[in-house]
Amino acid sequence: MSETDKRLLTYGGEQITVELVARTRPGTTLRIKVHPDLTVQAVVPEGTSDADLDKALQQRTRWIWQKRRDFKAVQEHATLRDYVSGESYCYLGRRHLLKVHHQPDAPETVRMLRGRLEVSIQERSALRIQKLLELWYFTRAQNVFRHRLSALLPTTLWVRTPPALKLQVMQTQWGNCSPGGTITLNPHLVKAPRDCIDYVILHELCHLEEHNHGPAFWSLLERVMPDWGRHKARLDDMAELILQK
Repeated sequence: MSETDKRLLTYGGEQITVELVARTRPGTTLRIKVHPDLTVQAVVPEGTSDADLDKALQQRTRWIWQKRRDFKAVQEHATLRDYVSGESYCYLGRRHLLKVHHQPDAPETVRMLRGRLEVSIQERSALRIQKLLELWYFTRAQNVFRHRLSALLPTTLWVRTPPALKLQVMQTQWGNCSPGGTITLNPHLVKAPRDCIDYVILHELCHLEEHNHGPAFWSLLERVMPDWGRHKARLDDMAELILQK
């Protein structure tokens, strides 16, 4: 199987393309992902037969279709940002109304005040407001993620040295753990509730001990966060809203 292989599924009168992603790492399990942009990927371990792959895809076809429908429903209610007063922005799971102040002689700032995001700009520019908000979110994300990582480390007894942490905007991932042990988190994650942030951080901390999604990994995650499934489901449901630009 090449990394560019695909499969075509049909359900509910709809054709769904599944991108096949080959993995050679020992212990990798076959798993299927539906991303907020409606793309579908199947991570396929080396040695998986076509028959086993087709069987797994057929068993999950209805689930794939349902997840895509759920993401489509969220998209229908999402609108493109105009970066004007009255728009709603998420932070730590709560919505905050945007209030833009045009103040040519004042410093450009973003601050949270009484449930609002107050942005002061010198020139009326949607692009400038967008960049100021992105910087504000990034800075907040750095502080929140470092604080939550420090708070969670005492529960992960297998982690002997605090891992390096970096932030990177990603289209289809909330976080990942490199082979060298660096944890990368998506700054958009700071828009989600704290429990969802904790789930992603703990997920990546578990990868420091178990590098794949085998049974040992899920057992470890279950031990440190027994209700991780509820937080993952909530994060999945919010994904399109959180990633909205």
